[in-house]
Amino acid sequence: MPRFLPFAIVLLLAGCMTTQNAPLVRLSDVDETIEQDPRYAGSDNFMGRSIRGYETAEVMLTSQAAEALSRAQSSAQAQGYSLLVFDGYRPQRAVDHFVDWGADLTDTLNKATYYPNVPKAELFERGYIAERSGHSRGSTVDLTLTRDGLPLDMGTPFDYFDELSHTENPDIAPEAMANRMLLRDIMTEAGFRNYVNEWWHYTLNDEPYPDTYFDLPIK
Repeated sequence: MPRFLPFAIVLLLAGCMTTQNAPLVRLSDVDETIEQDPRYAGSDNFMGRSIRGYETAEVMLTSQAAEALSRAQSSAQAQGYSLLVFDGYRPQRAVDHFVDWGADLTDTLNKATYYPNVPKAELFERGYIAERSGHSRGSTVDLTLTRDGLPLDMGTPFDYFDELSHTENPDIAPEAMANRMLLRDIMTEAGFRNYVNEWWHYTLNDEPYPDTYFDLPIK
C-alpha cells in the first residue's frame, strides 16, 4: 500500500479489511455478563440523538480487548461488582458526526447536562472531542462499575466534559474517588490504561490495530 494515501481512502480500505477479516467481535459473544448501555445508539448522549454508524445497541471490540475486558469482569465480580460499558469500538463516521456537530455552535441541546461549564467552541481544544479517536481502533472502552445493578458514584456522569471528570481531580468526594481508583485498579490489572482526563476511558495496552481507524457500522 502506498505510504501517503489520503485519510479517506485509508478509512475505506480499513472498512474493507474489517468486513473481510472480522477483527471486531460483539462483546456479548465473549462475555454476556458484562452490562451494556451503548449511549451513542440512542439519544441519551451529549448530542441528544443517535450517532452515525451505531445501527444497533451493541458494543463491539477487537477480540483481544473483549477478552481482556472479560478478565476485568471476573475481577470485578470477585469483589461484588460488575462492569457497565457505555461505548467500545466507534466507527470513524461517528467521529465525523461529532465533528459536524461541534462545528454548529447553535446546537447546544444538552449543554446543561454534559458541558455546563465549557463553551462548546472549546470542546475540541480542551481535548473532550477529537477528529480521530482511539475508539475507532477497536480496543478502547468507556465504562463504569455497578453494584446490585446500580452504577457507583464516580463524581460525574459519563461524558461529562469538565475538569471534574479528570480521573484524579482532587475536588471529587472521597467515596467517588475511591470508586474511580477501584475501577482503575481492575482495568490496569487486566491490561488497560486510563486516559487521565476521563475516568471512564480505557485503552488496551497491547492493542492489535494501533494505526488503523475502522469505519464498519455497528449492526
